[in-house]
Amino acid sequence: MEKAKLSVIQLFAMMFMFEMGTSLVVSYGIGAKKDAWLAILLGMSNGIVIFFIYYRLFLQYPTLSLTRYTQKIVGKYIGWFVGFLYIIYFLYITSRQVRDFSELLVSSTMTETPLLAIHISFVLVICYVLYLGIEVLGRTAEVFIIILLLFGIAANFFILVSGSINITHLRPFLEEGWKPIIETAIHDTTPFPFGELIVFTMILPYLNKPESVRKVWLTALIAGGLVLSWTASINIAVLGVDVMERTTFPTLTTIGKVNLLEFIQRLDAIVVFTLFITVFFKASIFLYVTVISVVDLFKLDNHQQILFPIGGIIVFSSMMIASNFSEYMEEARNVLRYYHPLFFFIIPLILLIIATVRNRFKNKLN
Repeated sequence: MEKAKLSVIQLFAMMFMFEMGTSLVVSYGIGAKKDAWLAILLGMSNGIVIFFIYYRLFLQYPTLSLTRYTQKIVGKYIGWFVGFLYIIYFLYITSRQVRDFSELLVSSTMTETPLLAIHISFVLVICYVLYLGIEVLGRTAEVFIIILLLFGIAANFFILVSGSINITHLRPFLEEGWKPIIETAIHDTTPFPFGELIVFTMILPYLNKPESVRKVWLTALIAGGLVLSWTASINIAVLGVDVMERTTFPTLTTIGKVNLLEFIQRLDAIVVFTLFITVFFKASIFLYVTVISVVDLFKLDNHQQILFPIGGIIVFSSMMIASNFSEYMEEARNVLRYYHPLFFFIIPLILLIIATVRNRFKNKLN
């Protein structure tokens, strides 16, 4: 790992924008229909529970990243294999983030631009920032979170005063009971994005105030969950459930309905810039932890020497994930949801149980 330190504010900014990612613009939680906002809050609650697994591991190994304390807990060879699985996982999710961003650009503003050109440009920008180090990414996050908040305030203001909101689209409450809400929370809103926060177990050793981990993580998690729940409510109130289910990027459609005095309209750029900011940081963090995981497992000197080669792998894999966007979304619904829990919940829980039992056994012997 590089010698770097992140402040509390920098870590919060990175975590908050990471949570936003593509969740702000896709049909997030729509499996629960009108109660999508409630499914998101339930997913956030599950994320809080999962955090305490990571937190207990962090308390036992405060100076080590996930791939390092895994080898200490289950042994060098098994731990190395588990770490390698996480590299593949991080690499795959990074590729999906790049594809998400490219698909929105192609479908909204750059309809004639090849996906490959967007992929290469986007990944090169990410690699350049990461080449300078995690501290540069943290300082960049401090600036861009302010821009993101201004975009969010402006977009919500224009939507609220445009008269497009119809509260009846959100009623009745619990129309189909708790079952679809719980299922959506388990399969969709918990893994994405709250479960994906496991990447920060690779970054926590950089925090200059380790005692602030719990406060920063929970504050960012809850703030992100509330914003995502509010966004889902706004989208449903404007578009209705039927349109939400058919629309790939409902937030883009929602902001497109703003028309004030035949003057303030065509505000799609706000959503596009918002997505660029959030996905940039989410993809950057995933790529960074992929690189430092490789450095750790293969005992390399620094992350810079492999950053651009792995960036090339990201470009290639983001193109090869699926032949079209429909196939890409189908894979997320039917395949990815079953692999996510293994990495963000099952493996960390097993590690915590083994570490706790081993430490108690050692204490008794002593």
